[in-house]
Order: sequence, then C-alpha cells, then structure tokens
Amino acid sequence: MSPNDKTKNKPWSGRFSEPATELVQRFTASVAFDQRLAEFDLEASGAHARMLQAAGIIGKGDLAAIEKGLAQIRSEIQAGAFPWSIAHEDVHFNIERRLTELAGEAGKRLHTARSRNDQVATDVRLFLRAAIDHVQTLIKGLQRALLDLADEHA
Repeated sequence: MSPNDKTKNKPWSGRFSEPATELVQRFTASVAFDQRLAEFDLEASGAHARMLQAAGIIGKGDLAAIEKGLAQIRSEIQAGAFPWSIAHEDVHFNIERRLTELAGEAGKRLHTARSRNDQVATDVRLFLRAAIDHVQTLIKGLQRALLDLADEHA
C-alpha cells in the first residue's frame, strides 16, 4: 500500500503523502465534541437531498437511497451503535462515510451544490436554535416556579 492509498479517503488527501499519526488524528479530530450536531446534520442532509431531487439534480432512486441511509444512521446513533471514528475527524465526515457505505454512489451525490462550510454553518445554526428553545423553556419554568413561590408566601 502506498502512502497515498492510506490518505486517499481523507478530506485533505491530496495535500500530504504520509498518513497522519494517531497523535495528530486525536489532536485534529473534533468528532468527540461535535457528535452533538449529528441530529442536525441528518436533518439538514435530508432537506438538502429533497432539494436536489426537486431541482432535478438527483433522481427519485437516489433520494430514496439517501433517505433510507440517513434513517439507518439516525437509528444507529440513537441506539449507540454508530461506528464513530477519529480517523474520520468530525461528525460530518463520519456520517458522510457511513451514508456512502449504505447508499453507495447516491450518498456521494448528497454534497452536490453544498460546501462543507455551508453544511457546518447550517448544522451549528440548527443546534443553536434548538438550544435557545430549550433554554427559553427552562427560563419559563423558573419564572413559573418563582411566581408560585411568591403566591405561596405573599
């Protein structure tokens, strides 16, 4: 196996001739931290796939394969059975790799008309919107509890 074979499936594959050491992989991997974006990555990827199909960029068969793959990935994550890997660096690349395993060429087509930056920005925005909604619910609960205590001790 040549050094290029070891790096050919990495996002930076054309830039280095030697594979990254395990220390470098651990240092650069964010997957342990950004797994919390998985739900939002799956949601955004499904919406993007439906847009690609509606625009005539991918066929109904590709859409079906992508949606089936995303559903299986969601189930694997919820069951704690998803094969997370620091070698795949982040949540997005882990999901992309698994989708390609499950959906084949259709999985590769999912990134048509979407940059990695667009994907990350969308996932983070969806995550923050959900977090804000959760915090607002907690604040409202605190406000109700304080009002109840004030009524009890008026």
